[in-house]
Amino acid sequence: MRRLLSAALALVLPILGQAAELEGRVVGVHDGDSITFLAGRLELKVRLADIDAPELGQAFGQRSKQSLSDLCFGKPAALAIQGSDRYERTLARVRCAGVDANREQVRRGMAWVFDRYVKDRSLYSDQEAARSTGRGLWADPKAMPPWAWRRAKRNLGG
Repeated sequence: MRRLLSAALALVLPILGQAAELEGRVVGVHDGDSITFLAGRLELKVRLADIDAPELGQAFGQRSKQSLSDLCFGKPAALAIQGSDRYERTLARVRCAGVDANREQVRRGMAWVFDRYVKDRSLYSDQEAARSTGRGLWADPKAMPPWAWRRAKRNLGG
């Protein structure tokens, strides 16, 4: 039932326009770019749109999760839903206590702009500022984007 509601919201809310936001609270943080969101009785698995954070087993993965947790866990939040992904998670821009969590993760150097799926190209300037000052994952000169890390892991049979 939750999956059906999540899928319906992901399809309907973007059609209603930018004013369509869902308000609730963040009740879980899974990694640096995914949360569990609760609005009344509706619980949604949410993937932050436009960004890709290091995987938990990757360098900076745990720090990225902690950063998102500091931003969002237990706080009031609003979702601007953009759709759903292949894992049936709701894709959204997320504001936690008034802060754009997607953008803040990039600003802090805790996530990359997800080149393949990005819609908000203004995030690239935030990423460049983090990279040029060596914030977060950019302190590692060999930082590997999560999509490349996942591909390498698949190719090694992991």
